[in-house]
Amino acid sequence: MSAPDYPPPPAPQAAPPAYPVPPKNGLGTAGFVLGLVGLIFSFIPIIGIVAWPLVILGIIFSALGFARTRSGKATNKGLSIAGLVLSVIGLVLCIIWAATVTKAVNELNNEANRSVTIHYEVSGTAKDASISYTTIGDGGASTNQEQPKSLPWSKDISTKGLIKGGTLAVTTGAEGGDVTCKVVVDGKETKTAKASGNFATASCDGF
Repeated sequence: MSAPDYPPPPAPQAAPPAYPVPPKNGLGTAGFVLGLVGLIFSFIPIIGIVAWPLVILGIIFSALGFARTRSGKATNKGLSIAGLVLSVIGLVLCIIWAATVTKAVNELNNEANRSVTIHYEVSGTAKDASISYTTIGDGGASTNQEQPKSLPWSKDISTKGLIKGGTLAVTTGAEGGDVTCKVVVDGKETKTAKASGNFATASCDGF
């Protein structure tokens, strides 16, 4: 008897081509996104306050993502490093902004609490001069008028507040003459003006 005729065995099929595994690093990606957004916000005054939690979380996630790449549990180490760098830069900018704002607030508080002495002085030959002076401080503005019997005349006033200053004006009367007004703030002469004639006015302001 002849051997049975069996069909030939199937030819071995080629193995499917191996595709590269795409990089996977969820924590690193999250850290990169948070660091990038935080860095952008850190440049914007006032709004930049929201950058603080973003860059801090960016540092944490990027560091965790980098650690996972070191242990072989994740890939794409470069994204974690980029996220870490962006987050650190954003954090530095936030610290600079905070220090700048704190310094500005302290300077405003110091200026508001600083007391100054304003010395008003009027001299001249006018015999019927009329003097008006205004002082500005934390209590607002107060205006006073005086008609001294003779010159020279002077007045010392202490004031404090964020906005400090005042005005001094002297006007001659019908008899004329000359007048000079002078303002001295903390020992430093800041304004002076002269006028002569009937009903002439010398004004010292803007100090």
